[in-house]
Amino acid sequence: MLQLPPLSLYIHFPWCVAKCPYCDFNSHALSGAVPEDAYLDALLADLELELPRVWGRVVHSVFLGGGTPSLFSAAAMDRLLSGVRARLSLAPDAEITMEANPGTVEHDRFEDYRAAGINRISLGVQSFADRHLKRLGRIHGGDEARRAIASVRKAGFDNVNLDLMWALPDQTLDEAVADVDQALEFAPAHLSHYHLTIEPNTLFAARPPQLPAEDEAWDMQEACAERLGQAGFRQYEVSAWARPGAMSRHNLNYWRFGDYLGIGAGAHGKITLPADDRIVRTRRKSHPRPYLSAAADRSFIAEERPVSAEDRVFEYFLNRLRLHEPFSLEEFAGLTGLDRSAAAGAVARARDLDLLNAVDQRLEVTTNGRRCLNDLQALFLP
Repeated sequence: MLQLPPLSLYIHFPWCVAKCPYCDFNSHALSGAVPEDAYLDALLADLELELPRVWGRVVHSVFLGGGTPSLFSAAAMDRLLSGVRARLSLAPDAEITMEANPGTVEHDRFEDYRAAGINRISLGVQSFADRHLKRLGRIHGGDEARRAIASVRKAGFDNVNLDLMWALPDQTLDEAVADVDQALEFAPAHLSHYHLTIEPNTLFAARPPQLPAEDEAWDMQEACAERLGQAGFRQYEVSAWARPGAMSRHNLNYWRFGDYLGIGAGAHGKITLPADDRIVRTRRKSHPRPYLSAAADRSFIAEERPVSAEDRVFEYFLNRLRLHEPFSLEEFAGLTGLDRSAAAGAVARARDLDLLNAVDQRLEVTTNGRRCLNDLQALFLP
């Protein structure tokens, strides 16, 4: 029997000042002014489409992602979040995160974003080194990043995440560690520490830069992990580090196979419908123009599909194995609606290969499993 997991809300903002050469997200370089009012009208109409499927459920987190949500004014965010509260039951302590980039001009408005109800800021710093930022196509420099963090702190945000990337083109071990050390000086609550990968259909895929060799990248990962551990951070997911009590509730819900509404251009969603014994995935129209045009007849959804039993197995483990915490096959059965036996064969193979370990009826990824995560996840493919 399917169990209802926690519910989150993801809202996508598809515009950026410029498209970064490594980025494969649904983001589009802005030409002209952001169509704030038209886009907010579309978002709230889009949200209303989903209400019958989640009526009565409480939303525990909201994530304003992109693109660059901070291109929208604080007044727009206030209107949006007021509209969300009028349509959904938001938990009193809901985590409400907004992504922001140091290269945009919002730095004098963080107090207003906070007044609008945003209580967590995620800053896309990526690096503090000007030469690496230029190579990554970022529109900010190291000084702008430092000023942006100071502005967020001055506005009263305690729950702050900094995004950093490592294994950058021509990056040295010392430079990777220096970025982490610089971030730690600002005492963030959370650090997202991503390995730069070359994704299809990006500028870097067409013209690949020279990246550090695999052994060099591994040394960077180990050295940065040591620094973060010494500073009191715990790695709770492949690319996520947090101080005690500061794990991202929104992202934890993704990785624990939770439900989430996805609205906005190109947004993805996942909804569990126990009465129908179904899990449904949705995808919105990707480009901003068709998405905005869809407001006329509310045809925002580009794709809606049920998740098959085989895909439920893979999707559960694809996400759950990223977390550095034990889990049980009872949890798997409840969240997928499948019998434990659906995953038993792959779990046995993973244990034989020393990729999973069983402790007190719970499973956890071994050190070897973390190093070979792709191989571990592949064991659960249909």
